[in-house]
Amino acid sequence: MKTKGAKTNKVNIVTLGCSKNVVDSEVLATQLQGNDIEVAYEKDDDANIVVVNTCGFIDLAKEESINTILHYAEVKKEGDIEKLYVTGCLSQRYKDDLEKEIPEVDAYFGTLDLPFLLEELGADYKHELIGERYSLTTPNHYAYLKISEGCNRTCSFCAIPLMRGKHVSKTIENIVLEAQNLVKNGVKEIMLIAQELTYYGLDIYKKRALAELLYKLNEIEGLGWIRLHYAYPHKFPLEIIEAMKKCDKVCNYLDMPLQHVSDPVLLNMRRNTTKDETYKLIRDIRNILPEIAIRTTMLVGFPNETDEDIEELAKFIKEMRFERLGVFEYSHEENTSAHDFEDNISPEEKSRRAAYIMEVQQEVSDELNQAKIGKTFKVLFDRKEGDQFIGRTEFDSPEVDNEVYVDAKDQYIRLGDYANVKITDASEFDLFGEVV
Repeated sequence: MKTKGAKTNKVNIVTLGCSKNVVDSEVLATQLQGNDIEVAYEKDDDANIVVVNTCGFIDLAKEESINTILHYAEVKKEGDIEKLYVTGCLSQRYKDDLEKEIPEVDAYFGTLDLPFLLEELGADYKHELIGERYSLTTPNHYAYLKISEGCNRTCSFCAIPLMRGKHVSKTIENIVLEAQNLVKNGVKEIMLIAQELTYYGLDIYKKRALAELLYKLNEIEGLGWIRLHYAYPHKFPLEIIEAMKKCDKVCNYLDMPLQHVSDPVLLNMRRNTTKDETYKLIRDIRNILPEIAIRTTMLVGFPNETDEDIEELAKFIKEMRFERLGVFEYSHEENTSAHDFEDNISPEEKSRRAAYIMEVQQEVSDELNQAKIGKTFKVLFDRKEGDQFIGRTEFDSPEVDNEVYVDAKDQYIRLGDYANVKITDASEFDLFGEVV
């Protein structure tokens, strides 16, 4: 059996789930590095300690998290690591069960337990490092920036408040400082993330303050793009769109999960909005900023959802022509109010409905992309694969949206740089072009 023996600790941080977990892992890494503890991300054969940052959002995410914990428990059993710790949303929600089922883990920590995790790892929580991130899990030219934690919404299907707590905003001053620090380290694009962006500021300023934050961030020298993720449609403050229009660094891009459009489903989901209000909101946003790209997600297979509800959703997507759209299948979550409903739609039917909605969106996306042929866009290049440079327009976020491919055989682009690209061809979800 191989053992690490007495040596300086090295911590391998394995991150699962959403961009909020990515930020949490980067903050953990910065605190460890500030204590002179070496850190690696994902796989590292030299690390003697592993921290798994888990996701507990839906069944598939929980399964991935549990499988990852079991994998490293086996690695520990074989003597290839000395310590295994688990943190994040799954650990927050199911700590007692996990301790019983996977006792090989040395300790479990919740989403707000960073000081205790650091203490376990032999590190002090350094307040002077708040707002600093020494190393990113993303490419160095873009980063996620969390502007708040938790959520006060009461959507019946969502367990996030159980894992992340109530909404807590950071101050504008602290967010701007964190953004400035990221830019000093080479970041050109910042993605503002929160469980609910539009709620930002209500707790500390007693008003919605996202627009004010955008104006402040727009003044940061050296920052190229600012992108908005996860807005809530109910009482959406249109001054955000006005700010996007006035701020040249704010991308014409909004990620706003709508979840559904059928009134009975929206009511059961506790979304506090209606079909008519949703239609009006999208039209109002586009009237103010016609060039905006709206990304949304839909949730299908919710209890008692009918074929008529799905057809209503498909009609809505065809009419609204969302630039980007993703689909989740409903997951029956304990301790949510929707758990009181019978989960009466089969997994096979949920998958069929999700595939159908994506087919509708695929046709919309193809038409929108074909219309881009011959046009020129500013593109930020993220990586090179084989003979292709791959980047994104301001209308696309990393990993979830369209990408732009440029032939690398006779064109050179430095990764992390912007370039103007003329689109020469397009598919349903990707663009192809040449640098001009």
